Amino acid sequence: MPRNIAVEILKNKPVSEQDVEIVERKGVGHPDYICDAIMDSISVALSQEYLKRFGDILHHNIDKGLLAAGQVERRFCGGRVLKPMELIIGDRATFKAGGKDIDVEGIAVKTAKRWFENNLRFVDSEKDVRYRSVLAPSSEELADIFKRKGKIRGANDTSAVVGYAPFTSTESSVYETERFLNSEEIKNIHPETGEDVKVMGLRKGDILEMTVAVPLISRYVENEKDYFIKKDKIKTLINRFVHDKFKFDKITVHLNTLDKKGKGLGGIYLSLLGTSAEDADSGQVGRGNRVNGIISLNRPMGTEAAAGKNPVSHVGKIYNILAHKLAKDIYDNVEGVKEVYVWLLSEIGTRIDKPHLASAHIVLQRGADKRKVCKKAEGMIEKGLADIGRLCMELARGRYPVC
Repeated sequence: MPRNIAVEILKNKPVSEQDVEIVERKGVGHPDYICDAIMDSISVALSQEYLKRFGDILHHNIDKGLLAAGQVERRFCGGRVLKPMELIIGDRATFKAGGKDIDVEGIAVKTAKRWFENNLRFVDSEKDVRYRSVLAPSSEELADIFKRKGKIRGANDTSAVVGYAPFTSTESSVYETERFLNSEEIKNIHPETGEDVKVMGLRKGDILEMTVAVPLISRYVENEKDYFIKKDKIKTLINRFVHDKFKFDKITVHLNTLDKKGKGLGGIYLSLLGTSAEDADSGQVGRGNRVNGIISLNRPMGTEAAAGKNPVSHVGKIYNILAHKLAKDIYDNVEGVKEVYVWLLSEIGTRIDKPHLASAHIVLQRGADKRKVCKKAEGMIEKGLADIGRLCMELARGRYPVC
Protein backbone atom coordinates (compact mmCIF):
# COMPACT_ATOMS: atom_id res chain seq x y z
CA MET A 1 0.00 0.00 0.00
CA PRO A 2 1.51 3.36 -1.04
CA ARG A 3 2.15 5.93 1.67
CA ASN A 4 -0.19 8.89 1.91
CA ILE A 5 2.17 11.83 1.30
CA ALA A 6 1.11 15.33 0.32
CA VAL A 7 3.26 18.39 -0.41
CA GLU A 8 1.76 21.86 -0.48
CA ILE A 9 3.36 25.17 -1.43
CA LEU A 10 2.45 28.05 0.87
CA LYS A 11 2.60 31.78 0.24
CA ASN A 12 3.04 32.57 3.92
CA LYS A 13 5.56 35.07 5.22
CA PRO A 14 8.39 33.10 6.91
CA VAL A 15 8.65 33.54 10.67
CA SER A 16 12.02 35.28 10.31
CA GLU A 17 10.33 38.00 8.22
CA GLN A 18 7.33 38.54 10.51
CA ASP A 19 7.28 41.71 12.60
CA VAL A 20 7.09 40.01 16.01
CA GLU A 21 8.61 36.74 17.20
CA ILE A 22 8.63 35.18 20.68
CA VAL A 23 10.85 32.26 21.69
CA GLU A 24 11.52 30.62 25.07
CA ARG A 25 13.95 27.99 26.37
CA LYS A 26 13.90 26.34 29.78
CA GLY A 27 17.38 25.30 30.87
CA VAL A 28 18.70 22.08 32.33
CA GLY A 29 17.89 23.07 35.92
CA HIS A 30 14.29 24.08 35.26
CA PRO A 31 11.83 21.68 36.96
CA ASP A 32 9.99 20.97 33.69
CA TYR A 33 13.26 20.20 31.90
CA ILE A 34 14.31 17.93 34.76
CA CYS A 35 11.09 15.90 34.46
CA ASP A 36 11.38 15.54 30.68
CA ALA A 37 15.06 14.60 30.77
CA ILE A 38 14.77 12.07 33.59
CA MET A 39 11.68 10.32 32.26
CA ASP A 40 13.27 9.97 28.85
CA SER A 41 16.48 8.66 30.42
CA ILE A 42 14.39 6.00 32.20
CA SER A 43 12.79 4.99 28.90
CA VAL A 44 16.23 4.62 27.33
CA ALA A 45 17.48 2.58 30.31
CA LEU A 46 14.44 0.28 30.18
CA SER A 47 14.76 -0.12 26.41
CA GLN A 48 18.37 -1.22 26.81
CA GLU A 49 17.46 -3.64 29.61
CA TYR A 50 14.67 -5.18 27.54
CA LEU A 51 16.98 -5.52 24.53
CA LYS A 52 19.74 -7.11 26.60
CA ARG A 53 17.47 -9.66 28.28
CA PHE A 54 14.84 -10.37 25.63
CA GLY A 55 16.30 -9.12 22.35
CA ASP A 56 13.40 -6.74 21.86
CA ILE A 57 11.96 -3.54 23.32
CA LEU A 58 8.87 -4.32 25.39
CA HIS A 59 5.94 -2.03 26.00
CA HIS A 60 6.48 0.93 28.32
CA ASN A 61 5.56 4.60 28.55
CA ILE A 62 7.40 6.58 31.21
CA ASP A 63 5.76 9.80 30.10
CA LYS A 64 3.99 10.87 33.28
CA GLY A 65 6.17 12.50 35.89
CA LEU A 66 6.04 15.21 38.53
CA LEU A 67 8.83 16.90 40.47
CA ALA A 68 7.25 18.33 43.62
CA ALA A 69 9.17 21.26 45.04
CA GLY A 70 10.92 20.89 48.37
CA GLN A 71 11.79 23.50 50.96
CA VAL A 72 15.11 25.12 51.79
CA GLU A 73 16.57 27.77 54.03
CA ARG A 74 18.85 30.12 52.10
CA ARG A 75 21.40 32.47 53.56
CA PHE A 76 24.45 34.26 52.26
CA CYS A 77 27.37 31.81 51.97
CA GLY A 78 25.13 28.76 52.36
CA GLY A 79 21.84 27.32 53.62
CA ARG A 80 20.23 23.96 54.21
CA VAL A 81 17.53 21.66 52.84
CA LEU A 82 14.48 21.51 55.11
CA LYS A 83 12.35 19.22 52.95
CA PRO A 84 13.61 17.20 49.96
CA MET A 85 12.11 17.48 46.51
CA GLU A 86 9.96 14.51 45.49
CA LEU A 87 10.13 12.89 42.07
CA ILE A 88 7.02 10.90 41.13
CA ILE A 89 7.64 8.46 38.27
CA GLY A 90 4.82 7.06 36.08
CA ASP A 91 3.14 5.53 33.97
CA ARG A 92 3.25 1.99 32.51
CA ALA A 93 5.89 -0.67 31.82
CA THR A 94 6.43 -4.38 31.28
CA PHE A 95 7.39 -5.93 34.63
CA LYS A 96 7.48 -9.56 33.51
CA ALA A 97 8.24 -11.38 30.26
CA GLY A 98 8.99 -14.99 29.45
CA GLY A 99 8.50 -15.89 33.08
CA LYS A 100 11.26 -13.49 34.12
CA ASP A 101 10.81 -10.47 36.38
CA ILE A 102 12.23 -7.06 35.42
CA ASP A 103 13.24 -4.63 38.17
CA VAL A 104 11.48 -1.71 36.51
CA GLU A 105 11.26 0.44 39.63
CA GLY A 106 14.89 -0.19 40.57
CA ILE A 107 16.05 0.80 37.08
CA ALA A 108 13.87 3.91 37.16
CA VAL A 109 15.17 5.19 40.50
CA LYS A 110 18.80 4.36 39.71
CA THR A 111 18.55 6.22 36.39
CA ALA A 112 16.94 9.25 38.02
CA LYS A 113 19.67 9.44 40.66
CA ARG A 114 22.35 9.20 37.99
CA TRP A 115 20.74 12.06 36.06
CA PHE A 116 20.81 14.35 39.09
CA GLU A 117 24.44 13.43 39.75
CA ASN A 118 25.47 14.18 36.16
CA ASN A 119 23.53 17.42 35.63
CA LEU A 120 22.92 19.36 38.86
CA ARG A 121 26.16 20.08 40.74
CA PHE A 122 24.63 20.94 44.08
CA VAL A 123 21.83 18.37 44.33
CA ASP A 124 22.65 15.32 46.45
CA SER A 125 20.69 12.59 44.69
CA GLU A 126 20.38 10.58 47.91
CA LYS A 127 19.52 13.30 50.42
CA ASP A 128 17.89 16.13 48.48
CA VAL A 129 15.37 14.09 46.47
CA ARG A 130 12.80 11.45 47.40
CA TYR A 131 11.64 9.01 44.74
CA ARG A 132 8.17 7.55 44.38
CA SER A 133 7.31 5.12 41.62
CA VAL A 134 3.70 4.82 40.52
CA LEU A 135 4.60 2.62 37.55
CA ALA A 136 2.18 -0.22 36.84
CA PRO A 137 1.92 -3.07 34.30
CA SER A 138 0.84 -2.23 30.76
CA SER A 139 -2.71 -2.74 29.54
CA GLU A 140 -3.26 -6.00 27.63
CA GLU A 141 -4.31 -4.31 24.40
CA LEU A 142 -1.33 -1.94 24.19
CA ALA A 143 1.11 -4.65 25.32
CA ASP A 144 -0.28 -6.92 22.58
CA ILE A 145 1.06 -4.53 19.92
CA PHE A 146 4.52 -5.76 20.89
CA LYS A 147 3.58 -9.43 20.33
CA ARG A 148 2.39 -8.96 16.78
CA LYS A 149 4.54 -10.11 13.88
CA GLY A 150 6.77 -7.78 11.93
CA LYS A 151 9.76 -5.58 12.71
CA ILE A 152 7.74 -2.37 12.39
CA ARG A 153 5.20 -1.86 15.19
CA GLY A 154 1.71 -0.53 14.96
CA ALA A 155 1.11 2.93 16.37
CA ASN A 156 -0.13 2.82 19.95
CA ASP A 157 -2.01 6.10 19.62
CA THR A 158 -3.81 8.31 17.13
CA SER A 159 -2.07 11.67 17.24
CA ALA A 160 -0.59 14.44 15.12
CA VAL A 161 2.75 16.27 15.33
CA VAL A 162 4.59 18.95 13.39
CA GLY A 163 8.24 19.81 12.83
CA TYR A 164 9.89 22.71 11.03
CA ALA A 165 13.12 24.16 9.65
CA PRO A 166 15.20 26.23 9.68
CA PHE A 167 15.73 27.91 13.05
CA THR A 168 15.39 31.67 12.89
CA SER A 169 18.13 33.89 14.35
CA THR A 170 15.86 34.52 17.34
CA GLU A 171 15.38 30.81 17.96
CA SER A 172 19.11 30.18 17.66
CA SER A 173 20.02 33.04 19.99
CA VAL A 174 17.64 31.86 22.71
CA TYR A 175 18.73 28.22 22.45
CA GLU A 176 22.45 28.95 22.33
CA THR A 177 22.40 31.51 25.15
CA GLU A 178 21.06 28.92 27.60
CA ARG A 179 23.55 26.32 26.35
CA PHE A 180 26.34 28.87 26.80
CA LEU A 181 25.33 29.74 30.37
CA ASN A 182 25.10 26.06 31.32
CA SER A 183 28.31 25.07 29.56
CA GLU A 184 31.19 23.51 31.48
CA GLU A 185 33.37 26.49 30.57
CA ILE A 186 31.03 29.01 32.20
CA LYS A 187 30.44 26.84 35.27
CA ASN A 188 34.22 26.71 35.78
CA ILE A 189 34.63 30.48 35.41
CA HIS A 190 31.40 31.43 37.20
CA PRO A 191 30.48 28.54 39.54
CA GLU A 192 27.95 30.85 41.19
CA THR A 193 25.60 30.49 38.21
CA GLY A 194 22.85 27.92 38.86
CA GLU A 195 21.52 25.53 36.23
CA ASP A 196 17.93 26.81 36.30
CA VAL A 197 18.49 29.19 33.40
CA LYS A 198 15.47 30.48 31.50
CA VAL A 199 15.70 32.61 28.37
CA MET A 200 12.83 34.50 26.73
CA GLY A 201 13.49 36.24 23.43
CA LEU A 202 11.31 38.91 21.86
CA ARG A 203 12.13 40.19 18.39
CA LYS A 204 10.42 43.29 17.03
CA GLY A 205 11.55 43.87 13.48
CA ASP A 206 15.33 43.57 13.76
CA ILE A 207 15.51 44.45 17.47
CA LEU A 208 16.07 41.60 19.93
CA GLU A 209 15.10 41.91 23.58
CA MET A 210 16.21 39.01 25.75
CA THR A 211 15.05 38.40 29.31
CA VAL A 212 17.22 35.91 31.19
CA ALA A 213 16.82 34.34 34.62
CA VAL A 214 19.90 32.84 36.30
CA PRO A 215 19.92 31.92 40.00
CA LEU A 216 23.12 32.61 41.89
CA ILE A 217 24.30 29.84 44.20
CA SER A 218 24.13 31.03 47.82
CA ARG A 219 27.44 29.49 48.92
CA TYR A 220 29.27 31.79 46.49
CA VAL A 221 27.48 35.02 47.49
CA GLU A 222 28.75 36.87 50.59
CA ASN A 223 26.11 39.60 50.84
CA GLU A 224 23.68 41.70 48.80
CA LYS A 225 26.44 43.90 47.42
CA ASP A 226 28.40 40.86 46.28
CA TYR A 227 25.28 39.49 44.57
CA PHE A 228 24.82 42.58 42.41
CA ILE A 229 28.53 42.73 41.54
CA LYS A 230 28.40 39.12 40.34
CA LYS A 231 25.10 39.71 38.56
CA ASP A 232 26.59 42.63 36.58
CA LYS A 233 29.52 40.45 35.49
CA ILE A 234 27.16 37.72 34.28
CA LYS A 235 25.03 40.24 32.40
CA THR A 236 28.14 41.61 30.68
CA LEU A 237 29.08 38.05 29.74
CA ILE A 238 25.64 37.38 28.19
CA ASN A 239 25.70 40.69 26.32
CA ARG A 240 29.11 39.94 24.84
CA PHE A 241 28.08 36.44 23.79
CA VAL A 242 24.87 37.50 22.07
CA HIS A 243 26.39 40.56 20.37
CA ASP A 244 29.38 38.61 19.08
CA LYS A 245 27.40 35.66 17.76
CA PHE A 246 24.15 37.13 16.39
CA LYS A 247 23.38 40.02 14.08
CA PHE A 248 20.47 42.28 15.00
CA ASP A 249 20.15 46.06 14.64
CA LYS A 250 19.88 46.28 18.43
CA ILE A 251 20.15 43.77 21.27
CA THR A 252 19.02 44.40 24.86
CA VAL A 253 19.60 41.89 27.66
CA HIS A 254 17.66 41.93 30.93
CA LEU A 255 18.82 39.70 33.80
CA ASN A 256 16.86 38.66 36.92
CA THR A 257 14.34 41.48 36.55
CA LEU A 258 12.56 40.75 39.85
CA ASP A 259 15.65 41.86 41.80
CA LYS A 260 15.43 44.96 43.95
CA LYS A 261 18.30 46.46 45.92
CA GLY A 262 17.82 47.05 49.63
CA LYS A 263 15.47 44.08 50.11
CA GLY A 264 18.15 41.63 51.25
CA LEU A 265 17.33 37.99 50.53
CA GLY A 266 13.83 39.01 49.43
CA GLY A 267 15.18 41.12 46.59
CA ILE A 268 17.61 38.75 44.89
CA TYR A 269 17.46 35.46 42.94
CA LEU A 270 19.50 33.24 45.23
CA SER A 271 19.47 29.43 45.13
CA LEU A 272 20.87 26.73 47.37
CA LEU A 273 20.76 23.85 44.85
CA GLY A 274 20.66 25.62 41.47
CA THR A 275 17.05 24.73 40.65
CA SER A 276 13.79 26.44 41.60
CA ALA A 277 12.44 22.97 42.42
CA GLU A 278 14.26 23.34 45.73
CA ASP A 279 11.31 25.35 47.07
CA ALA A 280 9.64 27.60 44.50
CA ASP A 281 8.41 25.69 41.47
CA SER A 282 7.34 22.14 40.68
CA GLY A 283 7.87 20.46 37.31
CA GLN A 284 5.86 18.23 35.02
CA VAL A 285 6.48 16.21 31.86
CA GLY A 286 5.36 17.97 28.69
CA ARG A 287 5.48 21.54 29.98
CA GLY A 288 9.05 22.20 28.90
CA ASN A 289 10.81 22.67 25.58
CA ARG A 290 9.67 20.95 22.39
CA VAL A 291 11.92 18.19 21.05
CA ASN A 292 14.06 20.74 19.18
CA GLY A 293 14.94 22.45 22.46
CA ILE A 294 12.79 25.58 22.35
CA ILE A 295 9.23 26.84 22.71
CA SER A 296 8.57 29.00 19.67
CA LEU A 297 5.20 30.74 19.88
CA ASN A 298 5.11 31.71 16.20
CA ARG A 299 5.24 28.07 15.13
CA PRO A 300 2.49 25.45 15.08
CA MET A 301 2.94 22.98 17.94
CA GLY A 302 1.43 19.62 18.74
CA THR A 303 0.25 18.63 22.21
CA GLU A 304 2.17 15.35 22.50
CA ALA A 305 4.90 15.16 25.15
CA ALA A 306 7.70 13.07 23.64
CA ALA A 307 9.74 12.51 26.79
CA GLY A 308 9.59 8.99 28.23
CA LYS A 309 7.40 7.45 25.54
CA ASN A 310 8.59 4.13 24.16
CA PRO A 311 10.75 4.47 21.03
CA VAL A 312 9.24 1.78 18.80
CA SER A 313 5.48 2.26 18.80
CA HIS A 314 4.60 5.55 20.45
CA VAL A 315 4.27 8.08 17.68
CA GLY A 316 4.16 10.92 20.22
CA LYS A 317 7.90 10.38 20.44
CA ILE A 318 8.84 8.85 17.10
CA TYR A 319 6.88 11.26 14.91
CA ASN A 320 7.89 14.33 16.93
CA ILE A 321 11.56 13.61 16.30
CA LEU A 322 10.97 12.44 12.74
CA ALA A 323 8.94 15.51 11.74
CA HIS A 324 11.74 17.89 12.75
CA LYS A 325 14.35 15.63 11.18
CA LEU A 326 12.47 15.46 7.87
CA ALA A 327 11.94 19.22 7.84
CA LYS A 328 15.66 19.83 8.36
CA ASP A 329 16.60 17.28 5.72
CA ILE A 330 14.28 18.91 3.19
CA TYR A 331 15.54 22.40 3.99
CA ASP A 332 19.20 21.34 3.83
CA ASN A 333 18.95 19.25 0.66
CA VAL A 334 16.18 20.62 -1.54
CA GLU A 335 17.13 23.72 -3.49
CA GLY A 336 14.67 26.62 -3.38
CA VAL A 337 13.15 26.00 0.08
CA LYS A 338 12.92 29.03 2.34
CA GLU A 339 10.91 27.43 5.17
CA VAL A 340 9.30 24.02 5.63
CA TYR A 341 6.85 22.36 8.00
CA VAL A 342 6.25 18.61 8.17
CA TRP A 343 3.03 17.19 9.61
CA LEU A 344 2.60 13.54 10.59
CA LEU A 345 -0.71 11.95 11.60
CA SER A 346 -0.91 8.41 12.97
CA GLU A 347 -3.79 5.97 13.32
CA ILE A 348 -3.71 3.60 16.28
CA GLY A 349 -2.81 0.05 15.29
CA THR A 350 -1.49 1.03 11.84
CA ARG A 351 2.21 0.49 11.12
CA ILE A 352 4.23 3.53 12.10
CA ASP A 353 5.98 3.63 8.71
CA LYS A 354 2.60 4.15 7.05
CA PRO A 355 1.07 7.22 8.71
CA HIS A 356 -2.50 8.21 8.04
CA LEU A 357 -1.00 11.34 6.49
CA ALA A 358 2.49 12.78 5.96
CA SER A 359 2.41 16.33 4.67
CA ALA A 360 4.99 19.02 3.93
CA HIS A 361 4.07 22.70 3.77
CA ILE A 362 6.80 24.64 1.99
CA VAL A 363 7.54 28.33 1.53
CA LEU A 364 9.62 28.77 -1.63
CA GLN A 365 12.45 31.11 -2.43
CA ARG A 366 11.77 33.44 -5.33
CA GLY A 367 12.22 31.70 -8.66
CA ALA A 368 12.26 28.17 -7.25
CA ASP A 369 10.87 25.36 -9.39
CA LYS A 370 7.69 24.30 -7.64
CA ARG A 371 7.41 20.93 -9.36
CA LYS A 372 11.01 19.91 -8.60
CA VAL A 373 10.76 21.02 -4.99
CA CYS A 374 7.55 19.05 -4.42
CA LYS A 375 8.93 15.91 -6.06
CA LYS A 376 12.18 15.97 -4.07
CA ALA A 377 10.42 16.74 -0.79
CA GLU A 378 7.99 13.86 -1.32
CA GLY A 379 10.90 11.53 -2.05
CA MET A 380 12.68 12.54 1.15
CA ILE A 381 9.57 11.92 3.25
CA GLU A 382 9.15 8.53 1.59
CA LYS A 383 12.77 7.65 2.38
CA GLY A 384 12.49 8.85 5.99
CA LEU A 385 9.40 6.73 6.62
CA ALA A 386 10.96 3.68 4.98
CA ASP A 387 13.95 4.04 7.32
CA ILE A 388 11.89 4.53 10.48
CA GLY A 389 13.11 1.28 12.03
CA ARG A 390 16.64 2.64 12.25
CA LEU A 391 15.36 5.87 13.82
CA CYS A 392 13.52 3.85 16.47
CA MET A 393 16.72 2.05 17.47
CA GLU A 394 18.55 5.37 17.65
CA LEU A 395 15.82 6.69 19.93
CA ALA A 396 16.19 3.59 22.10
CA ARG A 397 19.84 4.49 22.58
CA GLY A 398 19.02 8.07 23.50
CA ARG A 399 20.70 9.54 20.43
CA TYR A 400 18.12 12.31 20.01
CA PRO A 401 17.44 14.66 22.93
CA VAL A 402 13.79 15.46 23.56
CA CYS A 403 14.15 18.71 25.51
